[in-house]
Amino acid sequence: MCRHAKSSWKHEVTDHQRPLKGRGKRDGVLMSKHLAENSEAPELIVTSEAVRAFSTALYFKEAWKISDKDFIKNNSLYDFSGQQVMQVIKELDDNKNCIMIVGHNHAFTSIANMLGNEYMDNLPTCGFVAIEFNVDKWQDINSGKTVQRVFPRDLK
Repeated sequence: MCRHAKSSWKHEVTDHQRPLKGRGKRDGVLMSKHLAENSEAPELIVTSEAVRAFSTALYFKEAWKISDKDFIKNNSLYDFSGQQVMQVIKELDDNKNCIMIVGHNHAFTSIANMLGNEYMDNLPTCGFVAIEFNVDKWQDINSGKTVQRVFPRDLK
């Protein structure tokens, strides 16, 4: 899972339409390049439709060369509590084993702490967490093992 990169507050747009700021764009490039070189590519990326999350997800799509058919927008990921995010996770295609979701805090920090085995106070913008589950169906996940955590500050 990846939280969207740093967004800009200087534009007079709705929350859903907020774009990335310069730092967010730089972090998106940095993180996607690092993960493409050091992590297994997901079979599918599912992203919030919010501009800042979708823009972040595009960096990973390009770095991992994910096809258009394996890059999906899902407005249910525009969620801050985590209930809708958990529903999206539990409804993922059981034929896909490695899936990346891109969305928002506080939901993503809560879910990383709930599903993973390493606690964090806050998943920073453009922060990435990989969790492995020992189940055959996404609907059966309840806890897993945190196998990777990469934050932009780790790469600077």
